[in-house]
Amino acid sequence: MKQGSLIKMVLASAIALSLASGAVVAKDAAPKDKKEALYPNATRTEPKLDLKSEKDQKALNEGLDAANNGEKDKAQQILQPLADGSGTSSKYAQALALQGLANMKYNDGDIKGAITTLKQALDIGVMPNDTYFQLKYMYTQFLVADEQYAPALQSLHEWRDQGKKETADSYGLEGNIDYRLEKYPEAIAAITKAQSMPDAKPQASWTQILAASYAETGQGDKAADLASAELAKNPNDPTAMQNAASSLIQAQKYPEAIALLEKGRAAGAFHTDDNGAKLYVNLAKVYLIDGQEHSERQDGNAKKAEAVLADGIAKGAIKPSAEVYKLQGDAAITGGDTKGALAAYQKAAPLATDGSVSLSVARLQLQENQYAAAEKSATDAISKGVQHKGTAYMVRAEAKRGQKNKQGAVADMKLAAQDPETSAKANAWLSKAENTK
Repeated sequence: MKQGSLIKMVLASAIALSLASGAVVAKDAAPKDKKEALYPNATRTEPKLDLKSEKDQKALNEGLDAANNGEKDKAQQILQPLADGSGTSSKYAQALALQGLANMKYNDGDIKGAITTLKQALDIGVMPNDTYFQLKYMYTQFLVADEQYAPALQSLHEWRDQGKKETADSYGLEGNIDYRLEKYPEAIAAITKAQSMPDAKPQASWTQILAASYAETGQGDKAADLASAELAKNPNDPTAMQNAASSLIQAQKYPEAIALLEKGRAAGAFHTDDNGAKLYVNLAKVYLIDGQEHSERQDGNAKKAEAVLADGIAKGAIKPSAEVYKLQGDAAITGGDTKGALAAYQKAAPLATDGSVSLSVARLQLQENQYAAAEKSATDAISKGVQHKGTAYMVRAEAKRGQKNKQGAVADMKLAAQDPETSAKANAWLSKAENTK
């Protein structure tokens, strides 16, 4: 397992785009009171409003009110003609109607439609700077939601360069985008900038992006320190615990990761939910990884991994699955417990999507001289689909040979000889069998 895979698995579920569903559309088409400019230093020339018709203004505000109140049919009926340009001579009214429709599409899950429609609104070019740049930022968020990270980064830079505005949230968003683009040094710089801004309200996702970016740039100690500090603030938070453990694993500090997770388990932080299941499984995996790295601890760690999984299953945190039972079997094999491994693999086999576990069962049954059972398990592996088909035929051949079925064994070895992976061994077996007639 790649050392970074665990932290990426955690991060994938932890980082979320901070874009509220049910976003409110802009209204008050012709504001009566002059408000303080939000973008006073913008380089964009402020266009003149062309909304002169009271009828257009009334229709626009009525349509936007309907959109804000969730009256989709009414909003669509009023805003669509304005957006098409057939219901008004005002480009400003057309642009705001398009924006209203874009938000409705986003809230309905049509992100691509929202992007296209909002871009049309921006491209008309008649919005006041405050409205334009707020919607430009929203457009960037829509692109991130659609995983269009490179265009989102370009849009964000345009927003900042033309609007001449810097905010903590904008740098947090930039760090998110940089991370998704695997621009890890840039992500570190952006998140660090976000955290230093006067208006910063730090978010958990910022810390997660920063820790993961440190890990990806070989700064595992910084990632571990950061994640551990976050855990200290929330000692019973399963996500914080998972992130801290993952950072320690990334830094190859396996004993420290084990100690942290065991402390959490003893304190009751491994809840009986999906997060708890992940913590149990990951603790078992860390025991096995540490055992692989330190042979003197291999047997002991394997038994501890088995015990952790058994504890999770007994408490109802871990639900039965092929992955869990196979992991139990792997732990048992590592610890030299053949019977325990066989029992675990036999539970995993019916739940597995292919025949790989059945092949493991067949191998162990063959090892235990359970020839008839091994033949059946190898047959199950072949029929269910197995990557190493030649190996499955060889195992079945040996199982048949153990039952004195030499003709069946030869037939299976001939099939194994057709697989490049097992061709040499199978042909050698066949040659020896031919010479011993």
